[in-house]
This record gives sequence, structure tokens and C-alpha cells, in this order.
Amino acid sequence: MTQQVPSTEPELTGVRNFRDVGGLPTVDGRRVRPGVLFRSGHLAHATEQDAEFLSSLGLHTVFDFRNAADQKLEGPDVELPGVRNVNLPLTDPAHGAEFWKMVREGDIEQLRGLLDDGKAAGRMVSSYRTIVKDRTDEHSRVLHALAEDSVPALMHCAAGKDRAGVSIAVTLLAVGVERDAILADYLESNAKHRRYKVRRSGGGDSVYSPEVMDLLSPLFDARAEYLTAAFESIEETWGDVDTYLGQGLKLAPQTRERLRERLLD
Repeated sequence: MTQQVPSTEPELTGVRNFRDVGGLPTVDGRRVRPGVLFRSGHLAHATEQDAEFLSSLGLHTVFDFRNAADQKLEGPDVELPGVRNVNLPLTDPAHGAEFWKMVREGDIEQLRGLLDDGKAAGRMVSSYRTIVKDRTDEHSRVLHALAEDSVPALMHCAAGKDRAGVSIAVTLLAVGVERDAILADYLESNAKHRRYKVRRSGGGDSVYSPEVMDLLSPLFDARAEYLTAAFESIEETWGDVDTYLGQGLKLAPQTRERLRERLLD
């Protein structure tokens, strides 16, 4: 069934960081097909109108990379009729739960100790490296599913930037998208209307102090150094992308070709 893909980005009320990655160029002159691969933040707060729009995309599968702590905090995704929801946590079940509790409470002394002097950015770099090196089974499962029948697909985590960002990048690498184009798409998450909203505990939408915002900024930025660290981990661990895909993710050549047929024009 041919889906209607909007020519302009939709204005979604309760879903942050949504976009179609269609149009990105491959190294051999092809492009990602519009309407087959989408990315976003979580769908737990989608409005009725948001859900109607998402349903209009003809999605086969939603890949939710949040862990149990994320889902407890934000809630489950809205149900989209006829869409399969696959939860594949890319961090451990309670990973960072105490840390994010502290963030929401805004304890400045604790935050300084954890995040200043480059420690926040270092935390992000380490996380990206870990997701690539330690979550090969999950990424293998995603790519095999896409090659078999799971398109159109939407990938999301909480903010749609880190876990979903790495997973989208891995998928795009597998079909030969240019590295610079992958990075440019990733950096789109920095747009003001895309960024994840953090709510203070007991304070609704109350604003953090400028110092707290500066400390937190590296956690909510999409920085080239983060995704580059993931790419470097692939090369350091497996030598090159082809070996990573073949040995790390167990993608046979015929599976990669099916993936390209599914996702590329």
C-alpha cells in the first residue's frame, strides 16, 4: 500500500524530535526512500491528533529503545492500531535512574560533582561507545527485522537523540548512506522544537537556574563528537564497517541487500 508522506514536517504536539530520514544520499548515488524509516522521541504523550498522524504513516513496527526506568517515568507508548511495538532497551533496566532523579531535583552540588569540567560530555561519549559495542544483539535484531518485513518503521527512545540516534546511524551505515549525511541528520536533534523537555520534580515546568542548564547542556545536545565516538568504536573494535555488520551484527550479504531493497530508492 502506498502511503501519503507529507511534504513538510508535521507539527506534533506531544511527540518531540519526529522526522522522516528519507532522502539521505548513499555513497553509490541512491537515496533513502521517503516514508519507510522514521525517528522520534517517545510516544507516551502523543495527543489524539498526533496518533492519527502516526497512524496515517502505515507503520509496521515501532522500535522503542527505552528501558524500564524510562517507561516508568514517561509511561507506555500510545497504542497505534495494527502497529507492532517492539521494546529493545539499549541501556540496562534501571540505568541512570538515580542520576536522572537527581537531575530533576536539581541538586546543584551533586550536579557539579558529576557534570562539570567536561564530565558530562565524557559521560555521553562513553554511553555512545557502549551502545555500539555492547548492544550488537539488539541492533542485529532490528536490522534483520527491517530486512524481513518491519517497514515502514519508527525508532525512538526517550528524546530520540541518543539510543535512537545510534540505532538510526547503524541502520543508515548498513545501507551505505554517506557518513556526513548520517551526522547531519543526527545533528538535526539540536533544533529548539525537537529538544527533550525535562520537568523538575514537584515543580511542573519551573525553570532551572542558568548554572544548572549549563551543567545539563551536554546531556541534551546532539554533538558531533558523540556520534563520532560511536563510529570510532566500530573501527577500533571491528576494523571497519563491513566487518562490524558481518561479524558484529551477523548480517549476511543477502540480508544487507534485502535491507537496501526495503529502504532505498
